[in-house]
Amino acid sequence: MAKRRHRRTAVKSDPVEIAIESMSNEGRGVSHINGKVVFVEGALPKEIVKAAYQTNRSQYAELITTELITQSPDRVEPPCTYAGACGGCTLQHLNNESQLTFKEDVLLEQLEHEVGQLAKDFVVLPKLRAKVLGYRRKARLAVRHVVKKGGVLVGFREKNSSFIMDMQSCQVLHHEVSALINPLRLMLTSLDASSNIPQIEVAVCDIEAEGVEGNAIDLVFRHLNDLSDKDLEAILDFGLTNAVQIYLQPEGVDSVKKIFPKDGVPRLYYSLPGHSLNIGFHPLDFTQINGEMNVMIIDRVIEILDLQKNDSVLDLFCGLGNFTLPIAKKVRRVTGIEASVEMVKRARENALNNNISNAEFNVEDLYDCLLYTSPS
Repeated sequence: MAKRRHRRTAVKSDPVEIAIESMSNEGRGVSHINGKVVFVEGALPKEIVKAAYQTNRSQYAELITTELITQSPDRVEPPCTYAGACGGCTLQHLNNESQLTFKEDVLLEQLEHEVGQLAKDFVVLPKLRAKVLGYRRKARLAVRHVVKKGGVLVGFREKNSSFIMDMQSCQVLHHEVSALINPLRLMLTSLDASSNIPQIEVAVCDIEAEGVEGNAIDLVFRHLNDLSDKDLEAILDFGLTNAVQIYLQPEGVDSVKKIFPKDGVPRLYYSLPGHSLNIGFHPLDFTQINGEMNVMIIDRVIEILDLQKNDSVLDLFCGLGNFTLPIAKKVRRVTGIEASVEMVKRARENALNNNISNAEFNVEDLYDCLLYTSPS
């Protein structure tokens, strides 16, 4: 049977005036026009805006704000000049405190749905706050050669679009990564393979690693075809000039290879200073993108657990030991479970490098365990 499609109706050309009632989970204003729900990009609750239709389907419509008539007191001027169009951020026009409250409300709503309890029944802990600019230490940057733009674009995609934002910097990325966007554009435009590099993975460490002082930056270039010697030389020269570590990825994740510098194990490191731990990771490993917030979350979790020296702890979805290893310093024994073989290897490596002997790591697909239903 063919999938049922939402009927698409004609998109109105003139902006309409709308009173915004609430906000959707992805940060768009929500209202109703003639009983139909509408999602309004760039609008906040309690605002009255003029908005233009982008799509108009039988069940809902999508619009974009063109004019503010009545402004919310929670609205601020976005710190980034690209905020209105860039898909890397969605709520820069909402003040930071209101962003935290909004995200807390979304979480409570989802918990209500999942566990069948009302929001008032949950104990809500004080919000954690970290810096809101320059914090992002992991990112996947899209790359595309656009002739009309004069060369290669590097950055995040535009909102609700496959197009790449024409950006020279990013307020949210680590400042050293932001400063690389324009040099990357120029270097990639010069390559013979400028149309065959679709993305760059970025990872930043916060402590000295592999002889690189300060914040070491790894760039993983995904390339669809073999690179010429000329292109390889240009990429290597970029790494040397900008003091970044270079990896190539011609195929899947297993094909990633470090090409500059060639010495040492391909690792970055971040520190958990309150626990005297240095955590090593591969640039494609999952890590929390906000290092400052990660430290605060770990400390909060350990405080809530009220760990004792004789405790045994089970850490599910442990990854590379981000929570497991700090916990190990407080208890008799801790066991980490993770589905990824590579991440378990990394966790064991981190335990060894930090002289932790009471942490055990095992490979197990926890989703299979969670889906298991015992016979009646």
